[in-house]
Amino acid sequence: MKILVTAKRVEDPESKIKVKPDGSGIVQEGLKYKINPFDEIGVEEGLRLVAKHQGEVVVVSIGGKEVQEQLRHALAMGAHRAVWVNHTGPLDQLGIAGLLQKVVEKETPDLVILGKQSIDDDQNQVGQYLAEFLGWGQATFASKVESMESEQEKNKVPAIVLSADKKSVQVIREVDNGLATVECQLPAVVTTDLRLNQPRYASLPGIMKAKSKPIEELTPAKLSVDVTPAIQVLKLSSPPARKAGIKVEDVPTLVEKLRNEAKVV
Repeated sequence: MKILVTAKRVEDPESKIKVKPDGSGIVQEGLKYKINPFDEIGVEEGLRLVAKHQGEVVVVSIGGKEVQEQLRHALAMGAHRAVWVNHTGPLDQLGIAGLLQKVVEKETPDLVILGKQSIDDDQNQVGQYLAEFLGWGQATFASKVESMESEQEKNKVPAIVLSADKKSVQVIREVDNGLATVECQLPAVVTTDLRLNQPRYASLPGIMKAKSKPIEELTPAKLSVDVTPAIQVLKLSSPPARKAGIKVEDVPTLVEKLRNEAKVV
């Protein structure tokens, strides 16, 4: 089977994010970047599926030349080849989904795996838009019952289960009151949650092999997609500073402050 997986470039969550004084964006000097953690989980799940069922993992990213760093990371993990949509301007979620739709139509994969959201803007929209644009079934927030310490996880058993006839996949997804199991006919779109798997580290041989793996360059113009944003970010602002907490000497004092100062009891 062929699996297409996304690999968005995002700010490292351990970096200190500062908003520009005019609110036009964030200060990028000195920031480190990495592959979106939810997408990295998607790459891992794709690799596990093709290891079990044979096939190919194709990774795709949208952005300037710098996103090749994240594509090479996915290739070093074991992805077979990459697609780079070269675009440096602003994008909204509809534009991203529109570009991915054209890439999917070009590549004709059996399964598309995306992170459920990116950790920079937390939109959680692209997977759903993409499935709608394609007219495919979707399973969002893919997870599993087993823990990260289970034998299945240690043996890198895929949590997304391919049917015997390879015409559908079974996905355990996180819902408000627990877990739900759904089945989607292929081709389908799946978005990953954090508890799906633990991504592998890129090995030194994998890193060396990644240097020679192909990256195909595309553009919105080549894909015939108008990426003019329908949504515009007018201003960014830092969250208000939180008041420092205090320590109290005993429970009665705590209750008194909760009642009279915080007014929560």
